[in-house]
This record gives sequence, C-alpha cells and structure tokens, in this order.
Amino acid sequence: MYAKAGRIHEARGVFEGLPERDVVSCTAIISGYAQLGLDEEALELFRRLQREGMSSNYVTYTSVLTALSGLAALDHGRQVHNHVLRSELPFYVVLQNSLIDMYSKCGKLTYARRIFDNMSERTVISWNAMLVGYSKHGMGREVVELFILMSEENKLKPNRVTFLAVLSGCSHGGMEDRALEIFYAMVKGKHGVEPEIEHYGCIVDLLGRAGQVEKAFEFIKQMPFEPTASIWGSLLGACRVHSNVPIGELVGRRLLEIEPENAGNYVTLSNLYASAGRWEDVRNIRVLMKEKSVVKEPGKSWIELDQTLHTFHASDRSHPRKEEAFAEVRKLSVKFQESGYVPDLSCVLHDVDNEQKEKMLLGHSEKLALAFGLINTPEGSPIRVIKNLRICVDCHNFAKFVSKVYRREVSLRDKNRFHHIVGGSCSCGDYW
Repeated sequence: MYAKAGRIHEARGVFEGLPERDVVSCTAIISGYAQLGLDEEALELFRRLQREGMSSNYVTYTSVLTALSGLAALDHGRQVHNHVLRSELPFYVVLQNSLIDMYSKCGKLTYARRIFDNMSERTVISWNAMLVGYSKHGMGREVVELFILMSEENKLKPNRVTFLAVLSGCSHGGMEDRALEIFYAMVKGKHGVEPEIEHYGCIVDLLGRAGQVEKAFEFIKQMPFEPTASIWGSLLGACRVHSNVPIGELVGRRLLEIEPENAGNYVTLSNLYASAGRWEDVRNIRVLMKEKSVVKEPGKSWIELDQTLHTFHASDRSHPRKEEAFAEVRKLSVKFQESGYVPDLSCVLHDVDNEQKEKMLLGHSEKLALAFGLINTPEGSPIRVIKNLRICVDCHNFAKFVSKVYRREVSLRDKNRFHHIVGGSCSCGDYW
C-alpha cells in the first residue's frame, strides 16, 4: 500500500520491522522500488536479501528484471536469468516478457528475440515488448515486419501500445511514409484502434525528427485534441535540432506558461537561443530559472564493470577515478583528431571561445564513461554506456572513433533510444 502510494520510506520501515519475512513481503518491497524507478535501490535490496537466504518466485524475478531494465545492467540480468533456469521455475509468460524487455533495454536484441521465438504462448504484451525493443534501436524495418507477422497470426489484436511502438519505431528509423500510412489507416478505423493523443504525439515527433518542423506545427493545430506539454516539448526539441528559432520561440514561450516547473523546457529554449548566438536571451532564460527556483537535471552516464555500476557526471569529481578518466579522454581526443575526428563545437552552448569549448566537450559524462570502459575492459570486448539525457552529436562522433580505432563494439543508450556502433558506423545511420 505504501509503495503504491509512492511512500517507499514508510514501506521500507514496515518491511524492516517485520518479525519474519516471506517471499511475498520481500517481493513486495523490491517491486515497490522497481515500480517507482528506484532501480539501484531495488537491485541492492535484492542482493542483500539473497545473501540473507531469501527465497524467490517468478514475481520476485520479474520485479528485479524491471529494475535491471532501467539500469541496463546486462551482467546482472544474465545472472538473474541463470537463477531462473537453475531454480527450474515454470516459465510464466510475465517472466518471459520481463526477460525480453530486460535484454532489449540492455542492447541484446538477439537474446530477446530468441526468448520471444521460443515462447509457447504469447500475449499482446509479449509482442509489444519485442516491438518496443526494435523501436528503441531505431530498427523501423524490423518493427514493421514484426507488426505484419502479428497481424497475420490473427490470434491477438494489437492495442494502443502496439501502435505507439510501431509509429515510434518508424519515427526513429526514418520511415515517415510508412508511419503516416499506418496512422491514417488508424484514423479511418482500419486497425480497430482509434488513435489517441499519444499517437498524434508520435506523428509530431516523426515530422519534427525528419526536419519538417512547419508541417509538424500545422499538424498540431489540426489535431482533435488539445496538445499536451509533451507534444509541445517534442516540437521544441525538433526546433532546437533543426535550428528553427521562430517556431521554437513560440513553442518555448507556450511551454513556459503551461509547465513553468519543468527545467527541460527552459534548457531547450536556452539551447535554441544559444545555437542562434542570442546570448542575451540565454542569460534572460537563466535568470528566469533562478527566479522560479528551477534546477536543470544534470547529465550523467554509467557503465557496468564486474557487476559494479560506475556513474559519471559532467564536469564534477565525484567518481574516485574521475581524473584517470579525464586524462584518458584528453589522450583519446588528440589521437582521434589525428584520424579525422573534429570536435563539434556547436554542442557547447556557452558564450566562450573555441578553446574553452573544446575543453568543455572533454568533460561530457558519456565520454568519461567510454574512456573508463576502454581502460578497464579487455581488448576487443564490447563497451556499454547508458546516459540519462539525449546524447550530443559530438559524443556520438567520439564513440564512433572509439569503435573504429580500437575495434570495439560500442552500445550507447540515451533516454530515447539505442546506438549500436560497430567499425565506426552506428545503427541509427546518424539519424536520431
């Protein structure tokens, strides 16, 4: 009850005060943490309770896998999968769905698809989990193929989540025409699912991502729904990426009115002004943030090594080996520039000289995590990094050089999608 009300501290207090614990109480508290997005806490508690002799059932493992999906902790995920196999638990559909989700979010789509293909029974959630996995990796063609396969089986009807996954997959995969075809078929009632506000949001994202900002703006005006802050935010992000200041300014001001507490809106509008060299407007936005006590979410990246998560924040010194990572990034930057890497100074949205911009780029959290992974993993082994925000173009280029020069497979997961880089080429096709 406390956990579902979001009061996890009270839930933990009750749990710690229990005279004895069983699998139900242990699962309830782990599930509470996982469902609130407190993934590290859920994993830490699961490991502690295991050491204390806790027994687990399929619900326990499902909850833990939810947390591991959020952390993209592949080594831990494999370990849990092995626990499930050794425990000889019945492979309930809900557990298999969680494994599909975990492997997809850890960048291992082949593992996810293997579980999916071997399922004796699939629910619509199973199909959706696999579709979302492909979608997050920008694999639009695979999304559409799987959707067609689902339609041909005729056993299960796609639901609203199915279409969100399909439209999003087409958006990330640069398949605008196919997405619009599917969307307008929904509008005409051909698929049996009436488009909701989220589906319209996918089309706005699709058009904006393709650089059709004006068309996206007109689409919003004609929607049968009042646009949400999320939809306006998607368009503002597209204006930032494609440097459309006139529309971005209109959208940004609208967002500040309806969502004055959301730091992301201020930051995106500020970045739009900065990319246009309007530094006075940038300063005004920062003053406004201070007046309203709005704090920007700090960028952070993490990497899992030997079942330990190492977290790096941009330009701070919290990690005990951060100086070592900084030194490695500087060394790599020099080496990569000899191979053709050119720092993208447009990614630094501060009114400083170019030399200072280059220094600031070196402190980006994903570069630090990449460098740390390069130092601490065997030659030729893959490097997997997760970031809480959208990866910048410069860090994406830097990762491609890590892959090319050191012949490493690099997996980068940001808040929107996956970038799988092999031999200096990314699965996103430099479209995200």
